[in-house]
Amino acid sequence: MLGNLQLLIAAPALNVQLLLDGILIGAVFALSAYGLALVWGVMNVKNLAQGDFVIFGGYLAWWLQKTFGIHPIFMMPVVMALLFIFGWIMYVLIIRWVIDRDLFTSLLATFGIAFVLQQLLNLAFGPEIQTANSGMQTRTLFSTVSVAEIKVVSFILCCILAALIVAFMKRSRMGQAIRATAQDPRAARIMGIDTERVYAFTYALNAAICGAAGVLIAMIWVIQPFYGITHSIRSFVIVTAAGLGNLPGVIVSALGLGVIEQFGGFVLGAEFQQVAVVGMLLIVLIWRQHQMRKLRQVVQ
Repeated sequence: MLGNLQLLIAAPALNVQLLLDGILIGAVFALSAYGLALVWGVMNVKNLAQGDFVIFGGYLAWWLQKTFGIHPIFMMPVVMALLFIFGWIMYVLIIRWVIDRDLFTSLLATFGIAFVLQQLLNLAFGPEIQTANSGMQTRTLFSTVSVAEIKVVSFILCCILAALIVAFMKRSRMGQAIRATAQDPRAARIMGIDTERVYAFTYALNAAICGAAGVLIAMIWVIQPFYGITHSIRSFVIVTAAGLGNLPGVIVSALGLGVIEQFGGFVLGAEFQQVAVVGMLLIVLIWRQHQMRKLRQVVQ
């Protein structure tokens, strides 16, 4: 550990390398985190299956490439459409029954979805790790910093998808209905908004966003049926740090987490890379608890 810290001090280019990788990867984290923020903010459902939706999207991209030989990027709209349908089905079968229940019930229901999805992926594709072939190379900048082309392309695609989601939320009737329902569901129903349909669309949209993130992750890293928990933890850290309904905060938190994870993995070792993520979750929860205590007032 000390040797790695000394190496960071002695080699400034290595810091640039880790910083650049963290920013490029953090953009992918922001996608799934924003989907979680939508479901959490609109429906008050803490979706523990968030990371498993991401892995499901990655497996679909990998399987479609293996079966039809089409590049995963071109299959992203197909994966998003399939995950949208899957998310809508999950809402009708399970989520609609737990929206008005207590926190434990929604956590248990989404954990059940995650567990079943993991086992189905394991039965269908096996426990071996897989990766989708992007066919892209790694470029060297300034003779010291290397950049994988797929990470740059993923960053650009994440920016485009984020812009499209923001435009949809602000300009479309469904987007406005989602925002109104998030602010006050009862008032939205009085105004004639079908909140049941809004909830179903929100959960399905979240699944589609996770599908897009899964396609990119399958090309950047590896996927495995039981890797979803790591992506769920990342999303929870980002949303908890940024706050609900705060897209700029989600983006900043995701980029920051990506950088912290890269530096933490280098300093602590790759086998302890997830320790940095879990550590950030604990720090954020402690900080949030401290902020809540400061805002408490004595009722007289």
